[in-house]
Amino acid sequence: MSHDLQSHASEEAGQCTLCELPTPEEPITDDDVEGRFCCRGCLEVHRALGDVDDDEAAAVDRALEDDADRDRDLESAGGDTAFLSVEGMHCATCEAFIEGRATATEGVYAAEASYASDAVRVAYDPDAVDERDLPEIVSGFGYTARERDDADGGEGRDAALVKFLVGGGLFGMMAMMWYVLFLYPTYFGYEPVVELGSYDRLYIFANIWLMTSFVLFYTGYPILRGAYVSLRAGMPNMDLLVSVAATAAYAYSTLAMAVGRTDLYFDVTVAIILVVTGGTYYESVVKRRAGGLLSDLTEQQVDEARRENGETVPVADVEPGENLLVRPGERVPLDGMVSEGEAAVDESLVTGESLPVGKEPGDPVRGGTVVTDAPLVVEVGEGAESTLDRLVDLLWTIQSSRPGVQRLADKLATIFVPLVIVVATIATAATLALGSSPTTALLVGLTVLIVSCPCALGLATPLAIASGVQSAAKRGIVIAAETIFEDAPDVDVVAVDKTGTLTTGSMTVETVDTGDGEDGDDVLERAGAVERLSEHPVAGAIAEHAPETSADVDGFERDRRGVAGRVEGDRVVVGHPEFVAGHGLSIPDELRTQIESANADGDVPVAVGWGDRTRGVIVVGDAPREEWKDAVETVAAGREVVVITGDEGAAADRFRDVEGVDDVFAGVPPEAKAETVRRLRSRGTVAMVGDGSNDAPALAAADVGIALGSGTKLATDAADAVIVSDDLGSVAETLEIAGDTHSRIRQNLGWAFVYNAVAIPLAVTGLLNPLFAAVAMATSSILVVLNSSRSLGPKR
Repeated sequence: MSHDLQSHASEEAGQCTLCELPTPEEPITDDDVEGRFCCRGCLEVHRALGDVDDDEAAAVDRALEDDADRDRDLESAGGDTAFLSVEGMHCATCEAFIEGRATATEGVYAAEASYASDAVRVAYDPDAVDERDLPEIVSGFGYTARERDDADGGEGRDAALVKFLVGGGLFGMMAMMWYVLFLYPTYFGYEPVVELGSYDRLYIFANIWLMTSFVLFYTGYPILRGAYVSLRAGMPNMDLLVSVAATAAYAYSTLAMAVGRTDLYFDVTVAIILVVTGGTYYESVVKRRAGGLLSDLTEQQVDEARRENGETVPVADVEPGENLLVRPGERVPLDGMVSEGEAAVDESLVTGESLPVGKEPGDPVRGGTVVTDAPLVVEVGEGAESTLDRLVDLLWTIQSSRPGVQRLADKLATIFVPLVIVVATIATAATLALGSSPTTALLVGLTVLIVSCPCALGLATPLAIASGVQSAAKRGIVIAAETIFEDAPDVDVVAVDKTGTLTTGSMTVETVDTGDGEDGDDVLERAGAVERLSEHPVAGAIAEHAPETSADVDGFERDRRGVAGRVEGDRVVVGHPEFVAGHGLSIPDELRTQIESANADGDVPVAVGWGDRTRGVIVVGDAPREEWKDAVETVAAGREVVVITGDEGAAADRFRDVEGVDDVFAGVPPEAKAETVRRLRSRGTVAMVGDGSNDAPALAAADVGIALGSGTKLATDAADAVIVSDDLGSVAETLEIAGDTHSRIRQNLGWAFVYNAVAIPLAVTGLLNPLFAAVAMATSSILVVLNSSRSLGPKR
């Protein structure tokens, strides 16, 4: 659907042109911007990114074509939608196989899978298919599907892979022991440790065959399954080439053993399977580094609600129009409107706005926000939805519809695998046609398959990734998805969330200003004494900053805009300047100047007074991080930097005139952040940096998502990399390490193909036998290991 048609459809349905949220009765419009919007932030984003020229529009369409087609397939399919977590996917071939397996079931309309996030989205007919049966439908052939809120996850898969590796290693070493003691000496013209009589030889060969069979069919099962899946999906991959080489050596050796020959190459099969399985294990560890799976994302959602009479019921049983009681410290279960009470509501989880918002009867509240200082009665809105639930569903939709970046090795395999098989077949046939014996011809073909076996190719990506992960970990960066190494080197635009990313994300006292002759410590101490009895976030910042006091507070009163209480005989009033003035306290002109200055900077001025006047103003705000300017300047080198925030006015404007910041999009609602990132892709590859749950869909929608470790679980699980040290300066290091790792992968692949370019012609001409082919293969793998072990990233 074109942008114009999409915009028109949204307007007809009363939806925001940008984020498709419902528009107010009087939509936000502008004569210079086509469309209707839910807020000023969406209008400004559309103004900056919506009116692109034809070339840019074409670039957007190309960048989003695949995602749009996949989304339309599921949306047009109808029925219900379910999200599953799937273990066992490791390449684009797996995605195609899972999707085909799901849609082959009657009642399943469409499916989208992503190996990058181990997620699959399924559209199905609830009358024909029970949602509880979907995991069983998708599971099979080594893939295990679970509901998204199932706590079991990748640890089980890692344990299974370790079992495969340890079991294979044990039997592999037993097989290799027979080779070292009895077979290798004969290959080099020496006598074995024990003379191989007919009976002893058969016994030893049978043991080697048995041990190798275990390694191939047990330890190598995931590889064989990958090969089978690639054939079923019609997409050759590296698993297929590994399987062909390993099974060819196994089959030839089994036949040679049966006819009494001693040139057995079971050792080649063992080496191939164990080396590639070890590389796969490295990859599996990498995908668990973020410390959480998608199945954990729902932990912040509200499962129960409390009716006004105190009865607790499941959220699913709540009907529109019902009144729910929300106590201080609890999350609002569903979107609605305040019907009773006044309180400050922390909306940072779903909107990203740092300052709590005062709510009174008639004000709307979002599901997932936290009531901080007083109980509220909320009338559930029409549809009985939660903003947080919508964010979680949006994140899962993006994660499951974003196909994993197909690794370069797998892309090359689609050409390399058929080519090698054809070359081996032609070499075998040509050798036979030239008069050689069938055994010699088979050995030539087997040698071609063995020298081309991609141990070096199979190790090129996972070992380089492991090195990148270790280098990142030393700098407090955890890599959550290996796809970052494919995308990060090409980043053109870095989009940065404001609250909690460029700023600390928490309320702190910035200054204490007093009137003439007033003691600042006394003002702060009295304010802290009263504020300690309030649960408001601003009150918490003042109480934490104020010195401890033993003074008692009598006659405490709380209002939506402030608090009051008697301290040491004086009635102390603390809160919004209008609240203090309403209690009959005058505000001196010099303090009014400080109040106006704080408002202009996007901070919160808190007036403190007793007697007949205001004694001081405490300025509270979400302060920018100390290192943010240096971090932005470093990231901006050769890139465009864009700030996206849910805040408006001065809180956002302070970032507009900073060197390195190209654009600031203010007042952007959480649902529109992901769409903003999508439109930024018209300018190139986009990296998103954020920390809050409201950032999670945007982190997932970006080509590269980077979350700060101090952020929410939802944000860190959506990201490709997590900066555990919470150092904004590590963003540039993350991109640099990813770029170096990408280069290392290409170096490894380049060496592997140079090796194949030399070894395959030698094998075709009969100048290499399978044993020396295996040695050459091992040598190339060692070189890949050594190259991957070199340090990465900036030197410290």
